[in-house]
Amino acid sequence: MSFKILTINPGSTSTKIAVFENEKEICSATLRHTTEELVPFPTVASQFQFRKNIILSELQKTNIDIHSLHAIVGRGGLVKPIESGIYEVNEALAHDLENPVMGEHASNLGGLIARDIAKATNGQAKAYIADPVVVDELEPIARLSGHPAIKRASIFHALNQKVIARTYAKEIGKKYEDLNLIVAHMGGGISVGAHRQGRVVDVNNALDGEGPFSPERSGSLPTGALVELCFSGKTKTEIKKMLKGDAGVVAYLGTNDLRLVAEKAATDSEYALILHAMCYQVAKEIGAMAAVLKGKVDAILLTGGIAYGQSVTDNITDMIDFIAPVKIYPGEDEMRALAMNGLMVLRGEVKAKTY
Repeated sequence: MSFKILTINPGSTSTKIAVFENEKEICSATLRHTTEELVPFPTVASQFQFRKNIILSELQKTNIDIHSLHAIVGRGGLVKPIESGIYEVNEALAHDLENPVMGEHASNLGGLIARDIAKATNGQAKAYIADPVVVDELEPIARLSGHPAIKRASIFHALNQKVIARTYAKEIGKKYEDLNLIVAHMGGGISVGAHRQGRVVDVNNALDGEGPFSPERSGSLPTGALVELCFSGKTKTEIKKMLKGDAGVVAYLGTNDLRLVAEKAATDSEYALILHAMCYQVAKEIGAMAAVLKGKVDAILLTGGIAYGQSVTDNITDMIDFIAPVKIYPGEDEMRALAMNGLMVLRGEVKAKTY
């Protein structure tokens, strides 16, 4: 049977959509939003109608009738920590997407817009989210930070990490649940997860500052120096911006464009040092996750937009290929990941979970 699936991935300044017929993408678009367009909206939640209307207009242009859809899968947002999987957008989930307990993010709109469009299909399509960034499968020991007042949290690129892990398992003819894998997603933030037999039992918090520094995030910092910085007269907002947004590669070099950095690194020693340092920290984190898996690692998978850069992947591979074979999957492929989750539900291969 042929199933048609709409996927929705809202970002801070764009909304990506795609329509799939089973595994085949039949159309896609990146709908960009200018600063001027977003200024009238004081919160992310208030952008709901604006973004929904743009999506519906684009679908109309491409002759996609929403009544032909069987599922609408939105990017999951900062809801309560949940197990990996695909979730139908029920009242409880919609409430937490509208009133996020872990902070506002554009991805919160994905499930809400999916739900509203699904309602308009008169029951033909259902709305889902899949593997949001708050997927939490941490082992109890991994939650301890070193002080009872601070707990480690699981916030990472769950959608991409899970689909890449399943893709690799399928390629070698095995089940994801039978493998031990380390997956490093490298984008604006970098997350490195230890996947033990289908569960991410440890992972750095890629949002708030753990693990390797990235193009625009600081990663882990020396604690004492960070405390001094916090009491140096800067505001809380300024400090947060220094850790996420104005941090990492952009803080050192003034750009978050890794393609430019890699190009200049060929002749500029400063650029080469910063690029190597980022790779060095990613490799260190992979080594830490190998320890979590007690050295029993079937493969290490490098993914995300940065994985397009051969100088980066070569640099990391040189440090960690003694642990396990390294496979590279450049890009994020989030739209396909959302669609494949929806397709698994429609085919009855998995059951949608209840939030």
